[in-house]
Amino acid sequence: MTMRSLIGLCLAASAFAEDLTFTRDIATIVAAKCGGCHRPKDIAPFALDGYEAVFDWKDDIRRVISEGIMPPWKPVPGHGDFRESYGLTSEEKRKIITWIEAGAPKGDPANLPELPQREAGEWSLGEPDLTLTMAEPYEPPRGRDMYRCFVMPTDFAENKYISAVDILPGDRRYVHHVILYLDATGEAEQLDAKEPGPGYTCFGGPGTSISAADALGGNALSLGGWAPGTRAIRLPDGVGMQLPPRARVVMQVHYYARGGTAEDVTKVGLYFSKTQVERRLLFVPVVPLDSRGRVAMTIPAGAARHTITTEFLVPPLFESKVVNVFPHMHLLGKEIKAEVVSLNGSTSPLIYIDNWDFNWQGPYTYNEAVQLRPLQRVRLSCTYDNSSGNPRNPSNPVREVRWGEGTEDEMCLVFLGVTFDRESLRN
Repeated sequence: MTMRSLIGLCLAASAFAEDLTFTRDIATIVAAKCGGCHRPKDIAPFALDGYEAVFDWKDDIRRVISEGIMPPWKPVPGHGDFRESYGLTSEEKRKIITWIEAGAPKGDPANLPELPQREAGEWSLGEPDLTLTMAEPYEPPRGRDMYRCFVMPTDFAENKYISAVDILPGDRRYVHHVILYLDATGEAEQLDAKEPGPGYTCFGGPGTSISAADALGGNALSLGGWAPGTRAIRLPDGVGMQLPPRARVVMQVHYYARGGTAEDVTKVGLYFSKTQVERRLLFVPVVPLDSRGRVAMTIPAGAARHTITTEFLVPPLFESKVVNVFPHMHLLGKEIKAEVVSLNGSTSPLIYIDNWDFNWQGPYTYNEAVQLRPLQRVRLSCTYDNSSGNPRNPSNPVREVRWGEGTEDEMCLVFLGVTFDRESLRN
């Protein structure tokens, strides 16, 4: 008997000894790690909502798990401890593959445990408390990038606090990303009135006077955003995003209608906090800056591995906690890492993605918020492949790439969702 035959017999004996079944061993893994996307009317192309569905797709499931394609959980283990991770552990991968190779037996229905119930319909967290939408459809111009802002008023007479935001792109083929800004002044409506058609052009931000400095000062600036792969997740109890009285939600949509165009109606779902909010969540961007404080970066043409590193100095009196982190690059991105550098030079991880995929982005919420102390630094490193060997490179021939808002430009960016330790909203 050859060594290969012996190994094969041992594996077969191991699978037989385990006697893995769907009802007892596999259903809970599929529900927890696949069911968030693989449900009716969601981002996945098919549902995995029972034994029959999983059995029908078993060969594809074995392949994509073996190749590390699915589930598309991007953070590297050990670089941040995140809530609601849908990454498979080595043991879970082994169980699924072993079960499939053993013929994918169903098992005794009586062994099926109670599985988590996911909301039906297009909203992954169930029907929102408030749905905002564009006043009318918008058709982006074909063949170029377009940033368009749509003003969506609210009529609450007092502050509201938001636990989660979900964004449903009307046409995922052309919606590159979405950022939600807040305007309590009415400036956005004035900008909208000056330009014909739905919304107004808004490269570089919403065009209103509120800035990132306002966020550092504790004023509401944004409700977050959406990029391909983003999944809605509720904030921890006691934390909420503030919606000021009668604020306008300004939805900036980046369209990239390169191969065609169609009408788009993108919707926003807001979920209000159901518990007492003690601290507001604010977003702090970390980006590369030049000597004049302007956002700037350059990736040389042909560089197969080019890394850009920048640091954000935590201001004095900025005792805060990082609740979630949202890294962002474009098509040339390969790796992105954020870490906290202490005063003694030691580092602690915030997040590390070593296989960047533009189609799978989103905020990652920590199980335990990460403490930030004054004069610490947040170091951000972004690595790119701007060579002709990168199949995702949109430029042919390759060219030097700089910071920019177009799809064929690049970004090195991480949003930190933070709360201030000294703030207390408790009545």
